[in-house]
Amino acid sequence: MSTATRAVHDALFRLDDDGAIKLLGGFSPSSGKHHFPLLPACPYTGADDVQPVDLSDHGTLWGWTAVTTAPPGYEGDVPFGFGVVELPEGLRVITRITESDPARLEFGMPMHLVVAPLNTDADGTQVVTYAFEPDTSI
Repeated sequence: MSTATRAVHDALFRLDDDGAIKLLGGFSPSSGKHHFPLLPACPYTGADDVQPVDLSDHGTLWGWTAVTTAPPGYEGDVPFGFGVVELPEGLRVITRITESDPARLEFGMPMHLVVAPLNTDADGTQVVTYAFEPDTSI
């Protein structure tokens, strides 16, 4: 990530040198379940055997809406898409959706992970977050 860009929160995702984005999750061998974001204990059983893992960069759309009024403290553009994407690990991730028109989305639509601009700090640093967009390559 360049010096003029920063993640909204370092514990949610990372950008690799090749530009790939990875969601940072956890896996508990004793429960056999993944979770997001990474937590020190399994949210299903409380087990402390959590291993950090990179989660899939694709999934399917499970639910969505358009946010048409800025939430308190939010400085980005509205409307914006917001929804739930189901990952192959069996997780449903709450996420921004790059498409803000709900009529262009449908249940089960393939989605892939992208970096999305969120806002710009007072010092001119662009703040980015993770988002999912429709995967038109499938």
